[in-house]
Parts: sequence; structure tokens; C-alpha cells
Amino acid sequence: MNIFVINSGSSSIKYQLISMPEAKVICTGMVDRIGLEGAKLEYRAFLDSGEVGKVLELPIPDHATGLQEVAKLLTDPAVGVISDPDQVHVVGHRVVHGGERFSKTQLITEEAKAKILELFPLAPLHNPANYLGIEVAERIFTQAKQVAVFDTAFHQTMPEVAFRMAIPNEFYTNHGIRAYGFHGTSHKYVSEQAMEFFGKRTSKIITIHLGNGCSMAAVRDGKCIDSSMGLGPMNGLIMGTRTGDIDQSVIFHLVNQLGYSLDEVNTILNKKSGMLGLTGFSDMRDIRKLYDQKEKAAILAYDMYAYHIKKFIGSFAAVLNGLDAIVFTAGVGENDGLTRKLVCQNMDFLGIRLDEAKNETRQKGLHEINTVDSPVKILVIPTNEELEIARQCFGLVG
Repeated sequence: MNIFVINSGSSSIKYQLISMPEAKVICTGMVDRIGLEGAKLEYRAFLDSGEVGKVLELPIPDHATGLQEVAKLLTDPAVGVISDPDQVHVVGHRVVHGGERFSKTQLITEEAKAKILELFPLAPLHNPANYLGIEVAERIFTQAKQVAVFDTAFHQTMPEVAFRMAIPNEFYTNHGIRAYGFHGTSHKYVSEQAMEFFGKRTSKIITIHLGNGCSMAAVRDGKCIDSSMGLGPMNGLIMGTRTGDIDQSVIFHLVNQLGYSLDEVNTILNKKSGMLGLTGFSDMRDIRKLYDQKEKAAILAYDMYAYHIKKFIGSFAAVLNGLDAIVFTAGVGENDGLTRKLVCQNMDFLGIRLDEAKNETRQKGLHEINTVDSPVKILVIPTNEELEIARQCFGLVG
């Protein structure tokens, strides 16, 4: 069964064509920096004649354009892996917010699409992109079953004490206002990889997903018991364009004292804040260049970014009542040694001791970057949300 996985982020699309159940990757790639300068499409295919690849640098103003360009490559006479879109049997979609309506993987029907549409306000940077991916895929892969895998599903094991908010009860019972957690597919995948590495099912792990969007999860024995994100994917850590945690009084001040509308405040907090607001750039690769040039704004932004991660490590270690490992994953977590260094500095009291040489050495796959005597393992684990999505799709329709 050929499963084409579409993982639409706020400024990127990761994709893989995977043959299940053997989990053989047929092609893989990424559309990066959507809507930004320097956008590009990476494509790698694994043919009988060997591996082929392409990198296209072209304007990619939106997700629809990116997916259409990917579809062209899939059936390209020279580098394509299928001759006809009908050779894709299932399209698996990452959908960020499932609310309380979707707690597990779901076949996409018109009714399901309508419910996903209703959840746009809870994930304004992601659910529209996810929904668009569904609509484009329906037009391209007309014979395939469309399946949604929800970021919020992994966090459904959070206890009520963690997901409830201290507001009048009717807002939860009547409107479902609570913490949901996000990046669940990634947190699930890397926490399971860490447990396999330990060779045991009992564990206390903090997973740290750092990309354009950032989140953390406290995972006990493979189950999420707390998350840094809440009702929507805006709070918690500082992100590419999102504020992370913020004093609610700021919102009232912007509206009542400075005259901004609620829509304008929403745009500011979701799309103009975070690292973009602090430095003028949302991509950590750009900010790292400024940091290396000793740009004060970039240094402060990096320090704030790491500081918020450290605070969540401390609180989650308390919730877990101990700690076996912290896991860095996703684009920044896997590739930016500076972020890992700043996060792990002065954390000896928790048993977190970074080996700086290991941290700066590029390695593939799961690897440790802690010192030999560190009581807590520090792991870098490449996330594979696409494989996890394919597994869940196959489990549903295979």
C-alpha cells in the first residue's frame, strides 16, 4: 500500500511516499521557507536505478503552490516514482488541531472537513494549511483515501488537573476550552524512540520539539501527562512568529490603551511576535548568523528562547517527580547546537550535564550529547512524523 504523507507546517511542507507495511520510503522531500525569500523544494527518490534528487529554487507564495510542484515531481518522467496519481492508495494528512471532536486518526469525510474548518480559530497558522493540503490532495489523488492524523491526539492522556483551566466550568463543559497540546505525532515518535533506546517501558522523559513552532511534553511511561501548549498552538515556548506565554494583561492593554482591534492583536501575537518580533527574522538560521556577528537583539532573543525552555524543563521535572532524559528534536532541536548548549547550561542540579564536544559534532540518527557521568541522558532524536503518520494510516485502513 502506497501512503503519501503530507505534513504541512506554518512555513513548510514535509512529504514522503511510503510503502506499507514494510515502511519503505519511496521518495521524500521538503518545501521550505514558504512565503519567504529563498524558498526551495527538495526532492529525493529511491528508484531501481539508484537515488536521484532535485533541488528547485523558485517562488513558493503559499502551500497550494508547493503541493502542486511536489505532485509534478512525483509523476515526472525522469525522476518520478509513480506514473499515475492513482498509484497512491492513501494520503495521510497532519492536522494540528482536533479539539475534543477528534481524539484518534480519522477518515476524512465532508463532515470531518466541516469540523476541521470550524477549528481554524484555534490553530490559525496551521489548520488552514492542513485543510488546504486536504483539498489539493483530493484534486490530485482522486482515488486515494484521505486520512487525518491529529497533533492533539497524543495529548489526550493528560490528566484533568493538567488540561483544565481555572475559569468558570461552563466554558469547558459547553465550549471545550481547555489545554490540548500539539506536535503530538512528533512527541509520540521521539518518546517511543527514547524508550526503545533505554530498553524499558518505564521512563520519565521531557521531549522538546523546536521548529518554527515549538512545544514540550512531559511523558511518563510513554503517555503524555503535560504539554507546554494550550487551547491553541500559541502559548508555551517562544517560537518563530508566536509569543509563547504572555501576561494576559498585555492583550487588554493593547486593546484598551493602545487602540488595537482584537483581530490586530491576534495577528501581532501569532504572526509578528516570537523571534520575528525580537530580531526581524523568524528563521533560526538567519538569527544564528546575526548571533555570530554579536548582534545584541539576536543574543537577547537566543537567551530568551533558551530561558523559557529551561523553565519548562524545571516544571516538568517536578510534575514527573524525576527525570531520565531530555530529547531535542525537529529542525532547531536537531541542528542548532547553540540552542542545546544554552538550554543545558547551569542545569547540574537536575543532573543535566552536556558534553560540548559531542554537542558540536554532527551525527545522524539518535545520539547522546551528555557527559558519561550525567545522571540524565541528553538525546538528539530526528523526528519522523511522516513515518508515524503512515503507521497510523495503515493501522486504520490497511
